[in-house]
Amino acid sequence: MKRDTILSMKLPVEGRALETYTVREPRKFERPARPFTRIAYAAAHVVADPWSAKEPWLEAAVDWDATIAFRRYLWSWGLGVAEAMDTAQRGMGMDWPVSLELIRRTLEAAKDVPGAAVGCGAGTDHLAPDPQLGVERVIAAYEEQCTAVEKLGGRIVLMASRALTACAKSPDDYARVYDRVLSQVREPVIIHWLGEMFDPALAGYWGNRDHAKAMDVCLDVIAGNAKKVDGIKVSLLDKDQEIAMRRRLPRGVRMYTGDDFSFAELIEGDAQGHSDALLGIFDAIAPAASGALSALAANDRAAYHDILAPTVPLSRHIFRAPTRFYKTGVVFLAWLNGHQDHFVMVGGQESARSLLHLAELFRLADAAGLLADPALACARMKQLLATHGCG
Repeated sequence: MKRDTILSMKLPVEGRALETYTVREPRKFERPARPFTRIAYAAAHVVADPWSAKEPWLEAAVDWDATIAFRRYLWSWGLGVAEAMDTAQRGMGMDWPVSLELIRRTLEAAKDVPGAAVGCGAGTDHLAPDPQLGVERVIAAYEEQCTAVEKLGGRIVLMASRALTACAKSPDDYARVYDRVLSQVREPVIIHWLGEMFDPALAGYWGNRDHAKAMDVCLDVIAGNAKKVDGIKVSLLDKDQEIAMRRRLPRGVRMYTGDDFSFAELIEGDAQGHSDALLGIFDAIAPAASGALSALAANDRAAYHDILAPTVPLSRHIFRAPTRFYKTGVVFLAWLNGHQDHFVMVGGQESARSLLHLAELFRLADAAGLLADPALACARMKQLLATHGCG
């Protein structure tokens, strides 16, 4: 589709130079008129509170009103909210007590939104990783968090455990932990396999650094507990691994793609199946994700790809290595689009990406038609340039 150019500004490029960039009018997206044919969760970020006196590197200060308002925005586009996941800086600034409060507030807000879906992260992050831990301690930690989420009425996303990675001696230890935890949950859960590119402390999960061998262990766990598993979210940034695993899942167990590089292809699927979605990038591209899923529901695959194609380079840039810093790009785009009044993050992680990285993110968001208010986005980009001495 043709989009007229409407504004221009100077953006930094390599070589310590500024280059004129022309911004185009944003794409228009409509709220969904029919249910999607894919389940779609956006892993949502939290909005920090810059007015707090808490030390940013030591304590999480959250602007609860702005954080919950963003979740209402995601629901308005027909997306579910995956709460207190790594996108919300879980284990990377947000500890378990604050994460539980986040879950409580989101579940309370969801009561006012018909059809609002929420998945709630439950893990072991209140337990410090230690090779001397016994797996019984890991099981108890999982039980504590799962019980807390279920007490609030939440559906569980069973997060990967740094503590388990640190102390497990073999794949059998993973099977023992997951079998015990899954045997006790009230409702089927989504298991989250988060790769080491997102969290280096999770390298070797399922007892193997070889992802293909780790997959065998994971699939055995799922097969033995299929009635307690709604699906698995795989975040390995390897579409071939995901497709191979998807084709081996027991009947009725869903694959939720966590592949922020190849999500468009994986969600569309092939003759042998498709992936549903639980994605951090959907936080940043909610209107486009919603529009594309509506097109897919109408079997308009040309429109589906027309909408999502320019979001893929944006997502690959946001999630480029070091991938664990992707949250900075997600929050930056939320600030550009007026969902928060500042570019400040829990733990001071707004500093995790370079100015050149953020300038390219600005260009790619514009190319995808996702700068909802170009004048506001340009004003805020100029503000950021000025704070970096590049005005």
